[in-house]
Amino acid sequence: MSRACITIAGLLVFGPARAADDGFVPMFNGKDLSGWVNVNCHPGTFFVKGDDVITTGKPTGYLRTAKQYENFVLEVDWMHVNTKEVGNSGIFVWGDPLPAVGTGYTRGIEVQVLVNLTYKDKAGNVTATSQGDLFSIWGAHCTPDRPHPSGWERCLPSENRTKGGGEWNHYKVTANDGVIKLEVNGKEVSGVSKCNPRKGYLALESEGAECHFKNLKIKELPSTNPKKDEVADVDPGYQRLYNAADLSGWKVDDEAKKHWQAQGMVLHYDRKGGEKGQTLWTDKEYGDFEFVVDWRLPDKAKRKGQWQLLLRGDKGIRVDVETGGWTFFFTPPGAEENWACFELKGTKPIGEWNRLHVRVKGRELTAAANKEDGETTKIPAAAAAKGPIGLKLADVPVEFANLYVRELK
Repeated sequence: MSRACITIAGLLVFGPARAADDGFVPMFNGKDLSGWVNVNCHPGTFFVKGDDVITTGKPTGYLRTAKQYENFVLEVDWMHVNTKEVGNSGIFVWGDPLPAVGTGYTRGIEVQVLVNLTYKDKAGNVTATSQGDLFSIWGAHCTPDRPHPSGWERCLPSENRTKGGGEWNHYKVTANDGVIKLEVNGKEVSGVSKCNPRKGYLALESEGAECHFKNLKIKELPSTNPKKDEVADVDPGYQRLYNAADLSGWKVDDEAKKHWQAQGMVLHYDRKGGEKGQTLWTDKEYGDFEFVVDWRLPDKAKRKGQWQLLLRGDKGIRVDVETGGWTFFFTPPGAEENWACFELKGTKPIGEWNRLHVRVKGRELTAAANKEDGETTKIPAAAAAKGPIGLKLADVPVEFANLYVRELK
């Protein structure tokens, strides 16, 4: 049979135009990362070399599938490069399209991909291993097959079968009806049940160390009809505005570089910028869009302060965010007084992360904090209809993370 470029199960595949006799289809086309989405990492964090999909481990984050999966059997080979130092990575199951609030990782179930590390509690009990742990992360839930010594939602493996750094390991992950079983190098060693979510995206994790993956293939199993609250969020088409490594995609002059720093997951403002260094603008202009951003005042902040979100340029909409509480003021260009004001509920104290979701459509703006019900207000005709998105700071240190935008048609 001639080789062809086809789409199978939503993934671009190069090879024979059918699944293998055993029902598996490849998740890697042998050429590039088609069928995968870089959620929050630098473009060079995940790359292809030969038969391998490789993560550098820096910055932390994840590469997810373009489609969701429910029930399946996944097989993959992995190898950490580190032979002595800790090598950390993972496979996320049933994850969300965007990271959990204030983190670089998704809500979901993690299949640990780790070498050279074992944790013990004060009593000497092993609490985490490099042998194929399964556990819930960032708001997901599961029940381990065996009780954890510290009561965690984490299943420790029944025996040690993982090879060390520099050697290939084989994982077989069977996920069905909220139950996950993990086989390490040919034998089942761990499992969890009653998982929520139990349908979502699959992902490869970047967490500080170079890790190689190859021979990724998946066989989907019949649906067991999960409830709505058992399904992860569906990606509406968000594009990342910050890659956790540099300020690509933003207008950054010499003055701004002094005060806005890419610190891994966190985009940090040092509060020392003068008028010229206060504002960071996107390269691209937006008209109708949704914008998501996480933000907090660091623990060291001793007082409340204010930062501004500028939408559709400096002649568009100004949103004043009062730290330690949320009050939004919308000021048309040239106006001396605010024309609209409301407070959003559900905010968190200094040191804790908040997620702000803003939707701008035509002459309406809707803003919501931390999944609370949003407030909607009219945008005056005098405000610009299109322009860049800006972050403006004055005299308070502020940290941002997980900046995403989705253009509306």
